[in-house]
Amino acid sequence: MAHKEIANAKPFIINKNLGSAMVLESQDFTRTNADGVPVIEPTQKQKYDFDRNGWILIPEVLPDQDVREMRDFCCQLRQDPDSLPEHERCTVAGPLQKLADHPVVVGFMNEFLANPAIMSQDCYGFRMETTHLLFRSVEENVQGKFSPHNGNGLFRLPGDSHFYRCTPGKAWSGLTRVVWELNPVEEGQGGTKFITGSHKAAYPAPETAQDSNSSLWDTYSCPAGSLIVFTESITHSGSPWTNREVDRVPIFNLYNTVASRWHTWVPHPKLLESMPAKRQTLFREPYAGGNVVNGDFSGRTSPYLEDNLSASGNNEI
Repeated sequence: MAHKEIANAKPFIINKNLGSAMVLESQDFTRTNADGVPVIEPTQKQKYDFDRNGWILIPEVLPDQDVREMRDFCCQLRQDPDSLPEHERCTVAGPLQKLADHPVVVGFMNEFLANPAIMSQDCYGFRMETTHLLFRSVEENVQGKFSPHNGNGLFRLPGDSHFYRCTPGKAWSGLTRVVWELNPVEEGQGGTKFITGSHKAAYPAPETAQDSNSSLWDTYSCPAGSLIVFTESITHSGSPWTNREVDRVPIFNLYNTVASRWHTWVPHPKLLESMPAKRQTLFREPYAGGNVVNGDFSGRTSPYLEDNLSASGNNEI
């Protein structure tokens, strides 16, 4: 029996001027990444799951060859950083650079973070905030610890990047974290933990949130090359790594709105210069007004229909 399609309508999002509607057309969003690979949009179920849970696991995104190359680079970065040029001593260099705007990542950020007024086919509508390697092993000094933080993002004040906003048919995640797991993770052996749904919580967390074994906490298992996306406004925590068979080698990349900055990190200028032009737009200065490459900011923020149609290249009403 065929499933009936649920009726849906475009969300009404207030634009910059006079209470007019923001034009949200899928063809206006950045459609390829810096390597020319088509962006992979999240499915309706993935959007639903991310919005209701605050996090989502997408297994086996990376091919095995990429995982091996990336793990080797991470080991070199951790164990012998002096063997790398100074500008490549970070987790957005070497084979890891293409993770910054991986097609799946761009798809999620287009949906949950990007501002249509400051994006184009040559320019992302979001920015990259930080990147780091979170190495974990069973050794005591690098095992990691349980340390719950964040949550209640629906009610954060302006200026706090750890926010989550939603309106029927659309949601925004102010700071959005992407975790690339470069080794298998077994549930309960040291993966990131989440209190599912707490990004929308209206009440403070109960005392049981301080217990890592509480039923409040969810986690995951996944093969190497998997991707976890979560909003920083969810209550989450690391946990001690207990798998003696393999170390945990995850890359943590953080994204923010173009108009906001939480951290001061920027890539080395020489590394930035080596990147394709579109990838460089991930690291442009954090402001909104006119901060777009080959786009029409004024048209996109205009209250007048003809200006918005001109900006989107669509001459049909």
